[in-house]
Amino acid sequence: MKKIYLDNASTTSIRPEVVQEMARIMLEDYGNPSSTHSLGRNSKSILELSRKVIAKIINATAPEIIFTSSATEANNWILRSAVKDLKVNRIITSKMEHHAVLHVIQQLQREFNIAVDYVKVKADGSVDITDLVALLSQEGITLVSLMHVNNETGVILDLQRVGMLCKEYKALFHSDTVQSIGKIKIDLQDTMVDFIVATAHKFHGPKGIGFAFVKKNSGLSPLFYGGEQEKGLRAGTEPIHQIAGMAKALSISNENIDKEMTEISTLKSYLISKIIEYFPEASFNGGTDGIATILNVLLPFSKDKTAMILFHLDMKGIAVSRGSACQSGSIRPSHVLAEILSDEDLQKPNLRISLSHYNTKEDIDGLIEGLRSL
Repeated sequence: MKKIYLDNASTTSIRPEVVQEMARIMLEDYGNPSSTHSLGRNSKSILELSRKVIAKIINATAPEIIFTSSATEANNWILRSAVKDLKVNRIITSKMEHHAVLHVIQQLQREFNIAVDYVKVKADGSVDITDLVALLSQEGITLVSLMHVNNETGVILDLQRVGMLCKEYKALFHSDTVQSIGKIKIDLQDTMVDFIVATAHKFHGPKGIGFAFVKKNSGLSPLFYGGEQEKGLRAGTEPIHQIAGMAKALSISNENIDKEMTEISTLKSYLISKIIEYFPEASFNGGTDGIATILNVLLPFSKDKTAMILFHLDMKGIAVSRGSACQSGSIRPSHVLAEILSDEDLQKPNLRISLSHYNTKEDIDGLIEGLRSL
């Protein structure tokens, strides 16, 4: 049975070139980059070259790139240090953020009694900029934390506009860019953002490695201690093969970004047309104008089919999800969709269909056939 993988927002397959690069480094360049002998120096060279490659792609400086185990770790570190070390006493966020941000903020609220304001969200899943301005005009040492691309709906935040507003009101700006890095060009010399985070497995790199952009002279302190790696900000021996794999994956994605995103956009349009053709009563959560890689559809099926839809598709070799993989085991409705759907619509089956350049029209046809057989 041919497998159809349409869950790329959860994770992506590793590019073969990345696997080859990682395998070569694991076999040949196994030195500890903190060691002073030749093997260590060679690993250090790979480490710093990877840092420069990533920095150049997002137009940052190499010292502003800090390697972490994941975007979750990076979000925890940045938000916690902002409160503890930068004396942030107020965070503006939205209720549609990933739990790697929301749960951290809720914990910080319990620990430090900081104020948390949730910006209003429009019916299409976009942030209400007017409400954001109203919140920014209030007093307090403020950090704004809003994701660039929503991981469930694909709705895109105007990163540049929000960054300019944060600068105008003297607020720090943190953005989870997990779903946009490698898919949308980001120029950090042109965007007023203090912190962004990314993880390699979302752009066809390895799992277990990510990075944070931390604007120079930010004043952050480490999340944990034990070594002087990453300029003393992230202790632990750096996994050179993963870091090099991440740099390789991002480099290839960046080189092919226009071509691959055009292909994915064409595929998304085909998917939308097929859904409308066979399920005319379906609707699209967050609309259809978001990032090309994500489409969230509300299906006109009876409530009793909601629990079985993913199982049914999986039995046919089709991998999709109902939302974030990090909470896929939960029976509760998506906290993201709860912000934009009525209670009645929230009970209906929804699918998050997420695409990559490896997908084909045949994959879409297979999905539609699987849904029609329900």
